[in-house]
Amino acid sequence: MFANRFTAFVDACTLASALKRNLLLTLAEAEFFRLRWSAIVLDETQKTIEKILADKDVADATVRASRARVSMEAAFEEAMVVDFDQFLSACEGLPDENDAHVAAVIVTDNLRDFPEELLRRLNLEVRSADAFIADTIALDTGRAVAAIRRMRERFRKPEKTADVLLLDMEANGLTETVDVLKPHILSL
Repeated sequence: MFANRFTAFVDACTLASALKRNLLLTLAEAEFFRLRWSAIVLDETQKTIEKILADKDVADATVRASRARVSMEAAFEEAMVVDFDQFLSACEGLPDENDAHVAAVIVTDNLRDFPEELLRRLNLEVRSADAFIADTIALDTGRAVAAIRRMRERFRKPEKTADVLLLDMEANGLTETVDVLKPHILSL
């Protein structure tokens, strides 16, 4: 329905968080947008997931991080962006030169790494995960709430009520998203 309207290149910092990743992938699966990433982003995501799990003393952190990546790639086979090296020179001037490969990013929590002046020149917009998810939900609230409810119902260890899910979102900095979803809590 909306997937032909826009494409979102998602940065590793938003995919590393399990909750943000689940929300973004759920909305992409519901065809609110075309999801894109690169091997560089997935490498960074996998390393970060592994570190997060290892810091929680999860014994099989490496295996779980790898499995998360494989699952994402299998679910979104069309998401991989390749042959973008020729465009990297257009990104000269980024505060963090290592972010040049994601200059097409629309979803990142590293907003300061993507100066508005440079992005405007490239006709791109950068959005935080929270703002992007909230805006995406607003495209068709009923469909988005239904998709997020299905996501919530998949949680087993532990199961999550709608109230707990909103609390988790808030704890993860998704305050705009919570504001959009709160009026629909009975449907979550």
